[in-house]
Amino acid sequence: MGQFTLPGNPPIAVTLRRSAQARRLSLRLSQLDGRVTLTLPRRLPEAEAIGFLREKEGWLRGHLEQRGADVWIADGARLPIGGEMRRIVPGEGRSLRLGDGVIEVPGPEERFAARLLGWLKAEARNRLAEASDRHSAALGLPYSRLTLRDTRSRWGSCTADGGLMYSWRLVMAPPEVLDYVAAHEVAHLAQMNHSPAFWAVVEQLYGDWRPARRWLQVEGASLHRYRFGD
Repeated sequence: MGQFTLPGNPPIAVTLRRSAQARRLSLRLSQLDGRVTLTLPRRLPEAEAIGFLREKEGWLRGHLEQRGADVWIADGARLPIGGEMRRIVPGEGRSLRLGDGVIEVPGPEERFAARLLGWLKAEARNRLAEASDRHSAALGLPYSRLTLRDTRSRWGSCTADGGLMYSWRLVMAPPEVLDYVAAHEVAHLAQMNHSPAFWAVVEQLYGDWRPARRWLQVEGASLHRYRFGD
């Protein structure tokens, strides 16, 4: 594995990875951390890969610009909670508090990221459990457990034994988007597929799901820009 820096403003660091399984060049931009990886077939000359990368520079810069820069959580940084942008400010007492356009975080500044991350995960669990319970009761089918993760490729999933998994980052999305994802995964308790019958269940539980799904397709990647020291 090697590194190459694509010059420009700004320069772009690219990881070059050779793979015996690769049959062609593959360029990937991670929405989670903004890393760029170019996978090469084992015997392809590196110069040919660099030429391919230069051909894709416009595409790559466009997607990086759309993604936006990472936001490191600290005093004064802004992040969305329930779809509303809030500025992080020092707080008093022992608990985090939502104010007018701010979130007040008590304690030393070096602990802001860890404390806010813990609060967001707890808030995500509360909101997702409430939505899942509501949709599950409406459907008449119970789920077996609810877990939270920080997933790259999906916002939720449902296992064959009724386990629901969600990305905790949904707490940053508008409430109707979080509710849609909960309805989507609960609907899998009845239909473990994405057939017309499945979407009919989603509509039964949630209503018109298309705007929320579109929000995730257009805006969802931006929720991965917020970094908590990981």
